[in-house]
Amino acid sequence: MTSCVALLIAAPASRQGKTTLTAGLARLHARAGRRVQVFKCGPDFLDPYWHELASGRPVYQLDLWINGEQDIRERLHRAAQESDLILIEGVMGLHDGKPSAADIARLLDIPVLCILSAAAMADTFGAVAYGLRRYPHPSGKPLPWAGVLANHVGSERHAGMLRDSMVDDHFWGHLPRDAGFSLPERHLGLVVAQEVEDATVRLDAVADALARTELGALAWAPQQAMMGTSDAPSLETKTATSSDAPAFDRPPSGLTVSAALKADPAEDAPAQLSPSSHPISSWQDWRVDFAPPALQPLPRLLEGKTIAIARDAALCFIYAANLDTLRAMGATVVSFSPLANEALPECDALWLPGGYPELHAETLAQATISRDSVAAHVRAGKPVWAECGGMMLLFETLTQKDGSTQPMWGLLPGSVTMQPRLAALGSQQLDWGMGTLRGHTFHHSRESTPLVPIAHTQRPSTGEQVDALYRHGSIMASYFHAWFASEPAVTAMLFTQMYD
Repeated sequence: MTSCVALLIAAPASRQGKTTLTAGLARLHARAGRRVQVFKCGPDFLDPYWHELASGRPVYQLDLWINGEQDIRERLHRAAQESDLILIEGVMGLHDGKPSAADIARLLDIPVLCILSAAAMADTFGAVAYGLRRYPHPSGKPLPWAGVLANHVGSERHAGMLRDSMVDDHFWGHLPRDAGFSLPERHLGLVVAQEVEDATVRLDAVADALARTELGALAWAPQQAMMGTSDAPSLETKTATSSDAPAFDRPPSGLTVSAALKADPAEDAPAQLSPSSHPISSWQDWRVDFAPPALQPLPRLLEGKTIAIARDAALCFIYAANLDTLRAMGATVVSFSPLANEALPECDALWLPGGYPELHAETLAQATISRDSVAAHVRAGKPVWAECGGMMLLFETLTQKDGSTQPMWGLLPGSVTMQPRLAALGSQQLDWGMGTLRGHTFHHSRESTPLVPIAHTQRPSTGEQVDALYRHGSIMASYFHAWFASEPAVTAMLFTQMYD
């Protein structure tokens, strides 16, 4: 059994500050010299770029349906062996989705730290926290709980009101409104961290703000707590009331709402609360045991193959786990940049991943060296797997939201048009004779092509057909983002032309 300090960062909804808190904590602890491994619930490509910058490590996705429980247990056990702290950012709201972030927390007994936007809110803050923790689950198993941190707080007086609204749910402090560390967004989600010039400055600002909360000042080890010391930045402390302006918020001190709110003893029935409701003295109180799973080595179906990957700001939707899977299956992975007009390296197969070709359409259209070398690869009959943005790049034209049209590489007949709103979203699977490849779709464009689909992905819950899969010469293309480890045989098919 391997143990490691672990938290799952959640919220009641999106845009509450999950990514900000997760990246900020990763940055705070990485600056203290700790090995931090961050995971992201759901098939998100963009938030992980911020977490990777904050922690200095690749970030991996956790999704009970796409990964499967065995894959998740393997990844977390490996991380526990190599890390001091595991942080998992949830997806949407804590209880949203089937399965949800709360399901992962219960399955693995990982304490949940919730961040709640307190904008235009006072006592209702405590009600939301109370409900998030105690929302019933069919299993009857309580939710492991670490506490709550407030976001978008207007003043120290406002913070005091939030604290006083809490019902024994561990209030760990607050992040102020307009603190200068908001993370920029665009369609599909956050701007990739590497594209933001002051990304590191923003992360340091979040980490500094967290250091001024009780959470940031919490001792890492019990010895530090007993000595009254911490390796967090020293702060001047004082006894404070909600009307004071403390250097950082008061430590959790039990119930702070009126006794009338607790008149019904059923509200405090032990079965409804997690064992983590005891007082927290250090981060080690959030240590979680991760049992060694039964390892299942991937088949070496790509032994001796070299796979080239287009990788730059235009084509950046790449799971670190997919790279690991290709290597574990025996492939050598090389990369090149179409934005830099680099020639395709010598390879047996090519992967054009998703990304933002629409933001770089003019530059990509002029990348004739990249285009011509990919065209030569196709003429030679070598496999290409093009997913989402990679497929968009191969069509003849791309029409932007403003109606302007740019030429693309013309290796697939047809065109692609950006839409004013999201065109498709959700988990999907690709059923092939040799197995079922899992993944998801998330795009703001639609294609128009004379090509006849050879297959469609399906929604796992309904079997409804969603995205087309096209074959044109040696090119296989779809909006589908595949999770390679979910079915190695189908993954190998994409890169070997062994279609049947």
